[in-house]
Amino acid sequence: MDFQAGILRDGSPMESLEKQLICPICLEMFSKPVVILPCQHNLCRKCANDVFQAANPYWQSRGSVISGGRFRCPSCRHEVLLDRHGVYGLQRNLLVENIIDIYKQECSRPLKKGEHPMCKEHEDERINIYCVTCEVPTCSMCKVFGAHKDCEVAPLQTVFQGQKTELNNCISMLVAGNDRIQTIISQLEESCRRTEENSEAAKRELCARFDALAEVLEEKKSELLERITSEQGDKTGFIQSLICRYKEQLEKSSRLVETAIQAMEETGGAAFLMNAKQLINTIVEASKGGRLEKIEQGYESMDAFSVSLDHLTEAVHAVDFTPAEEDEEFFDGEEEDVEEDAVPERTVMGPQ
Repeated sequence: MDFQAGILRDGSPMESLEKQLICPICLEMFSKPVVILPCQHNLCRKCANDVFQAANPYWQSRGSVISGGRFRCPSCRHEVLLDRHGVYGLQRNLLVENIIDIYKQECSRPLKKGEHPMCKEHEDERINIYCVTCEVPTCSMCKVFGAHKDCEVAPLQTVFQGQKTELNNCISMLVAGNDRIQTIISQLEESCRRTEENSEAAKRELCARFDALAEVLEEKKSELLERITSEQGDKTGFIQSLICRYKEQLEKSSRLVETAIQAMEETGGAAFLMNAKQLINTIVEASKGGRLEKIEQGYESMDAFSVSLDHLTEAVHAVDFTPAEEDEEFFDGEEEDVEEDAVPERTVMGPQ
């Protein structure tokens, strides 16, 4: 139990010094800045300002048109006259402020090793027993005449050894607990590291599988495009050959027409009849042989090369990670043979 704050290290001198540092207005230790009055008494500047304001209600600030004011020292009732600066015109007592700083440092100083604390109630008595009832150390005078006269007490050394042993056990327990916590932290850090490694491996594996699937699809697309291109070449080649044949027939027919027209211009009957029969037979034969091959209706259609990928799309949408009990081995990195119309292999992922 922390009782050091209530123990005066040097007894009466420190307590007397503390009494000298009490402000008569707020009844607490002076708070800086501390001002000294003409009567040599000290006040907190804030407390002095409160007293001054109460005695001079019409004085509002240092910039007021009122020239000054007065109030009485709360310790000796001496009248204090102030100018237009009010309490801010009083001199600060730097000595008292320094003493306050030293006193606070002394009070906050921990007990030196081996220094024996003294009883607060009986300043000349050393603390030498332990009150079991109140669970505080005290002195013999407090047990005989003071606040602990009806309490159960025990020798200070006995309680000291017991609580020191108990504290040592608590320290051992905390150290053991800390070791267990550190072990758990190490295991968790290792699990985190493995999780990150396995995640990266799973990502690489997934990318490899999808890259392989994309490669298969690209090969199949190239194959089908090649077939369409081949069919396109066959059909357009046949049509171009028909066009050439029809152009040749058109050219022959045009020449016959020109020849026939020239024959029609012949005015002599004998001359006309000499060539007319042969020309007529030539035109008739040309008309019979001009029936060239034609393409069927819908010959240009390429509907036969339409491909439905709905089943593949559904299969890709259905790709998911398999449960742990259905785990398969990871892809070994080698190419696998895939049939042309096969459904893509289902992606299998699992912990390393």
